[in-house]
Amino acid sequence: MESFEVVVVGAGPAGAAAAIHAVEAGYEVLLLEAGPLGRDKTCGDGLTPRAVHQLERLGLAGEVTAHYVNHGLKLHGYGGDVTAPWPDSDYGRVGSAMPRTRFDELLARTAAARGATLWDNATASAPELADGRLSSLTVTVAGVEKQIRAQWVIVADGVRSTFGKQLGREWHRGEVYGIAARSYCDSPHDDEPWMHSHVELRGEDDEILPGYGWIFPLGDGTVNLGCGALSTDARPAKLNTKKLLHHYAAQQREEWGLGEPERVTSALLPMGGAVSNVAGANWMIIGDAAGGVNPLNGEGIDYGLEMAEHAVELIRAGYRDVTHAWPRLLRARYGEAFLLARTAARLLTYPQFLPAVGPLALRGPVGAKLMPAAARLMANLITDEDRDLMARLWRTAGRGVTAARGNTPLWS
Repeated sequence: MESFEVVVVGAGPAGAAAAIHAVEAGYEVLLLEAGPLGRDKTCGDGLTPRAVHQLERLGLAGEVTAHYVNHGLKLHGYGGDVTAPWPDSDYGRVGSAMPRTRFDELLARTAAARGATLWDNATASAPELADGRLSSLTVTVAGVEKQIRAQWVIVADGVRSTFGKQLGREWHRGEVYGIAARSYCDSPHDDEPWMHSHVELRGEDDEILPGYGWIFPLGDGTVNLGCGALSTDARPAKLNTKKLLHHYAAQQREEWGLGEPERVTSALLPMGGAVSNVAGANWMIIGDAAGGVNPLNGEGIDYGLEMAEHAVELIRAGYRDVTHAWPRLLRARYGEAFLLARTAARLLTYPQFLPAVGPLALRGPVGAKLMPAAARLMANLITDEDRDLMARLWRTAGRGVTAARGNTPLWS
């Protein structure tokens, strides 16, 4: 049996960041990745200023932004277009994008270079629990099972969270969740410095479809093109996202000079902290596995990077049992905003909502004022320190929704 002070299950952005923070805090760390490094994942690949800010804390922002920088969002639909630059905030005004295969590998190899032990193609299973403490787990590497003893375990194994489920993690699909498909297309506009989102999608018979599309330039000769929709168990989005993706690509082909969509993937995505059983005495679930995704835009990389740092901070603080401390920290840090975002996102599951408000929001002087503010919310760029009117309204609404929906699953 091998022993480590901190074992991190999953080497995506959240897991690799946790390993980096733990190594730099002086811990002996084992980082596990179930597949090869830089596995492809269904993701828009966009990095908001909030995510870039966290990369700065890891010492990696320069390496990422050297390849590509964007200035904000451009939203299209219902006869209008609105440009929403990244606002001046504590996170800065620099956004970026990088394919997940490259981004994840960069973070994982950085963790190894700074001192973590990194095993790829290594699956974690069979957690041994005693009095809520995870005393050991089994890691299968190249067909060989190894028993690993850990003082602390951080679980960052993605949306399916196979290891998290073995610890009792539960995803509540009665709350809003995302469905999405993603592809890569060659494009001569790969260096366009804006992330584009189309909130009006139409089918072959010109009917409005219940979804949205995105095109995120990557600065490498390609764009990330995808589409998604919000869903609940009560109002499932009746949408074939892969079929919609190809239709959307055909609609945008002439304007963007698109090649055929390649490497098409799809996934379901828990959102807004609608996950319970995220901690035990010496283990914590973070990132996508913990539902750390904004329901208003599907962005989760920034939250994953932040949760990684918060998890290591709890370990460094000397806690012996984080069963209640970890969900309490998540609720304090993200609870009001996530509950409000989940409540607002429910409106988008009604097919009549966007056609009713879209023309008002995206046309003329109303859209020019409203959508940049909405983009600030969608990009997670309001901080607790902000004192402007929009920030105060957002926090007030968050407190009201939290009071009204106090029994809603939120990292319980």
